[in-house]
Amino acid sequence: MLIFSLAYIPFIGGAELAVKEITDRIGSPRFDNRVEAGEISAKGGPASGWEFDLVTVNLDGKQPTTERIGNITVHRVGRGRMSKYFFPITALRFATQLHRQKKFDIAWAIMANQAGLAASWFKKRFPEVKYLLTLQEGDSLKSIWWRTWWMRPLYKKIYTTADTIQAISTFLADRARKYGFAKTIHVIPNGVDIAHFTRPLTNPPSPMPTVITVSRLVEKNGIDTLIQAMQFVEGQLLILGIGDQENKLRQLASSLSLQNRVSFVGHVDHRQLPGYLHQADVFVRPSRSEGLGSAFLEAMAAGLPIVATPVGGIIDFLEDDKTGLFCQVNNPRSVADAINRLLADKQLRENIAMNGSALVSERYDWNLIAQQIKKVFGI
Repeated sequence: MLIFSLAYIPFIGGAELAVKEITDRIGSPRFDNRVEAGEISAKGGPASGWEFDLVTVNLDGKQPTTERIGNITVHRVGRGRMSKYFFPITALRFATQLHRQKKFDIAWAIMANQAGLAASWFKKRFPEVKYLLTLQEGDSLKSIWWRTWWMRPLYKKIYTTADTIQAISTFLADRARKYGFAKTIHVIPNGVDIAHFTRPLTNPPSPMPTVITVSRLVEKNGIDTLIQAMQFVEGQLLILGIGDQENKLRQLASSLSLQNRVSFVGHVDHRQLPGYLHQADVFVRPSRSEGLGSAFLEAMAAGLPIVATPVGGIIDFLEDDKTGLFCQVNNPRSVADAINRLLADKQLRENIAMNGSALVSERYDWNLIAQQIKKVFGI
């Protein structure tokens, strides 16, 4: 299988993590053995033994041109962040040479961006190769529409030339249909490594109520709204993540005299993330748009009640007053009211945390997700 992804390890987000979690499982014979032994309940899909080659950008110019990561052979083309704009051309050229050696059965594009464009061109050149497009984007339809105004016909081709689409939420499945895709769409979410995030039996209490968010610091994630909400919450806020709005958000916290209660932790390695989540009382991200929101699912697996807005893919897993609390978009008072309600009501907090944890275990375990994706690969 040939994979097109604009970024990959060490530059990893939810989409890149999904690729690694899935390929680590379905590329392993032991995974099929566990299914047969009844350790994993999902069944079906082609035999094990998949070979994966991934073409991506050498974003910082410091990564090896070729290396093995898990079950994937990673090939990096270009050098530096500007090279991502030329990725459809450079990736197509490299993939064509690689295909002549390996004869791929499937081309898998991670997101409808330059990676999807490269895959759609590859499909046009090699129509016998099946083209699977995975949709992970969290930006609003309006944002994407304006960002792609100069290439709208090409952008639509990313969708319409695919043989099948896997969307991580019904929100993104609907987007694919709006762009003209009329074939089969599989709604299969991202998953969670349950064992990695499960809360330990003993957990040291926080010195004060702690609100936590894990997020790229970008406009769509509404971290500015969360910081403003902390004016009305007695507690501290931990912000994990980096992004182009960091300086602006720091200035906002300072202007509201919250610099002593709002901590910018920065980038946290995914392996260290549970330790931070287990210190907190509530997870909050008042998103303006959201493809799914893997960070919410990870917080739920860690035993945290969550507060979120009813946008995008969030509505696939959050039921108000059952698996989380909804708040209003761009409304700091609404966010604060939801946080304060959870902090003041221990029973509500525990019930929501328990329901959320059960939901993630039942529907979002990576082992189950990998088996569902494996069936899609049999298109």
